[in-house]
Amino acid sequence: MSLFDLAQAAVEGALAAGAQYADARVVIAKSQSIAVLNQEPQSIDQAERAGIGVRALTGSAWGFYATSDMTPAAARRAGQQSAAISAASASVPGPTMPLADVPVVSGEYETPFVEDPFAVAISEKVDMLIGVTKTMQSVDGVALATGNLSFWDTNKWFVSSQGHRIHQRLVESGGGFDATAVGESETQRRSYPQAFGQYETGGYETVRNWDFPGNAGRIAEEAAALLRAPDLEEGEKSLILEGSQLALQIHESVGHAIELDRILGWEAAFAGTSHLELENLRSHRYGSELMNITADATLPGALGTFGYDDEGTVAQCVDIVKDGLWVGVLSGRDSASLAGLPPGGMVRADGYNRLPMVRMTNVGILPGDSSLDEIIADTKDGVYMATNRSWSIDDRRLNFQFGCEVAWEIKNGKRGRMVKNPTYTGITPQFWAQLDKLAGGDEWVHWGTPNCGKGQPMQVAHTGHSAAPGRFATVRVGVRA
Repeated sequence: MSLFDLAQAAVEGALAAGAQYADARVVIAKSQSIAVLNQEPQSIDQAERAGIGVRALTGSAWGFYATSDMTPAAARRAGQQSAAISAASASVPGPTMPLADVPVVSGEYETPFVEDPFAVAISEKVDMLIGVTKTMQSVDGVALATGNLSFWDTNKWFVSSQGHRIHQRLVESGGGFDATAVGESETQRRSYPQAFGQYETGGYETVRNWDFPGNAGRIAEEAAALLRAPDLEEGEKSLILEGSQLALQIHESVGHAIELDRILGWEAAFAGTSHLELENLRSHRYGSELMNITADATLPGALGTFGYDDEGTVAQCVDIVKDGLWVGVLSGRDSASLAGLPPGGMVRADGYNRLPMVRMTNVGILPGDSSLDEIIADTKDGVYMATNRSWSIDDRRLNFQFGCEVAWEIKNGKRGRMVKNPTYTGITPQFWAQLDKLAGGDEWVHWGTPNCGKGQPMQVAHTGHSAAPGRFATVRVGVRA
C-alpha cells in the first residue's frame, strides 16, 4: 500500500463515520541538531517521526485524530475517531462551517537544494563549530562561545475527500553562533547571523553561504567592545534598524496581528488576539506609504516557502499592507469563507499529530530604493540598532518595547561610537507611520525564524520575514523601564 493509499484509508474512515469533509496527512519527518560550547560538543540529536493526522468536518466543528501506527486498519480507525470527535463537538449548536473553494489538485513539490544536509558528515559540521567557538574564545573578555546547526527533511502525503493528492518534500537548514563577554558587573552578547540563527529552505549550502568562520572574530570583538561602550541615552531620535531586527518587528507587530483566526477571536493562546478589526480591512492605515508587506510562500530559499499548505491550497503571494494601507490577512479555508475572503494557503501543522492552523508564511516588507550607507548619510541625529536581544509586546500587538544587542550613534550623516543596551518603544500604527527610508534589493534578506509559537498544545512554525534596513523618523529610544 502506498502512503497516498494510507491517507485515503483515513479519509474513507472519516466519511464512513459521517463526516461531510475529511483530509489526511501522512508525515515522515527527519531532524538533526548539533550544539557546541567553548570548543566542546554539547549535543548531537537526530530524530525521525512518522504518523497520520486526520481532520474531519461535521456541521460546525472540526475533529482531529492522529496515530503513529502506519497500517491501513489504524489509518481507517483514525478517520473514524476524527469524525466522532467532530460530531461530538458539533452537538453544541453553531453555524455550519463552510470551506472556501480551492482548486482540487494532484501535485508534487520539492525544495530546491544543492547539498543534502544529512549527507554532510557530522564530523565536518562539528569541526566547523569547534573552529568558530575557538576563534571567538581567542578574544580577550569572551567567556562563552556557542555554535549550533539544525536541519529538517519533511515528507508529506496529503489526501482530501474532494480529491487532492499532493506529495511534497521540504528541506530546511541553518544555524548560528554567539559570543558572550563577561565584565565586572555585566555580560554582553553578539550573535550571528541574527539572534536566533539564520534558517532557510535549502541544503547545507545555505550554511556555507553565511561563512561562519569568516565572521566569528568580528562578532567576538564586538561583544568585548560592548563591555567598554556607554549606555544609549534616553530620548527621541531617528531609528535605523538592521534587517534582522526589522524582520522581528514585522513578525511581532504585523505577522501575529494579521492572523485571521486571532482577528475573528478563534485563537488567543500564546500571542493573544489582535488590534485589527475585519470591518476596517482596506481602510485602516497601518503605516507610511513606504510600508508594503506581503505574505509570500513562493520566495525561493525563504523559510516559510512550500508548494502547498496543509489543506492542499497552492502556495501564493498575498498583499497584506499596500502603500501603508491594511489590505490582507493570513487565512485558511474555513476562516476565509467566514470572512468572505479568498483563502491564502496559510494553514500548517507542527507534525502529523497536530491540528493544522493559520500560520505565517514569508511575511516581509518589500525593499525600497535606498541603501544603508545612504540612509546613514541622510540622518542628522539618530541611532542604528542591530540584532535582537529582547522583546515585549501586548496581547493585541500594539504597545511594544524591543532591545538590541548593539547600536551605533549617528551624527550628521556619520556612524559614530558604539553604544550598549539599546532599546526602543512604540505603538504599532504610530511606529510604522514613521517609516521614511528603506534600503533596496541588494540588502534585502529572507530572514528565517524557526521558533514561532502558537496554540495549545503549542506548535512551533518555521516562518520567513524578508527585510532590508529601514529608518523610522522619530522614535523613543533608550528606555529602561
